[in-house]
Amino acid sequence: MEPNRCGWCKGDTLYETYHDQEWGVPVKDDELLFEFLVLETFQAGLSWITILKRRENFRVAFDHFDYKKIAKYPETKILSLLQDEGIIRNKLKVRATVTNAIAYLEIQKEFGSFSSYIWNFVNNEPITNEIVNYKEAPANTPISDTISKDLKKRGFKFVGSTIIYAFMQATGMVNDHQLDCFRYNQV
Repeated sequence: MEPNRCGWCKGDTLYETYHDQEWGVPVKDDELLFEFLVLETFQAGLSWITILKRRENFRVAFDHFDYKKIAKYPETKILSLLQDEGIIRNKLKVRATVTNAIAYLEIQKEFGSFSSYIWNFVNNEPITNEIVNYKEAPANTPISDTISKDLKKRGFKFVGSTIIYAFMQATGMVNDHQLDCFRYNQV
């Protein structure tokens, strides 16, 4: 018998696997946090499934999301990324990834890790919501507004409140699994 899942992922194996294994699981690892930040940046204006289907291509194109390397990308690398059909070839998003990698390193210098910085906004504990239907989950919150403003102040691009809230959901800073989802009490 199939477990009960959040309605947004039902019917697509890739979505269901992502939901069952990753979505909402607290992430404290700086490398994985950066990966999700990059993927959420590229998701802006697109569906998440579009990004998931290209995730491995992004991983290869962006040196396994190595922000130290990305921060040093020369113009030739940026131009080659803009020709890569395996990723989303949006000039502003590609350049934002490089800019964000540089800003990410600055946050690590200031706070010791990006994880320490970002999790401080939720007092180092996931926020657990009581979502009955995934369509009732908020698109943003006062906390995602605050994080967005702070990241922008620090030079990040493509980090609007809605993108940041999706990032918070993906990385387990907030648990928006539906109450009847089998993952609700597991994350």
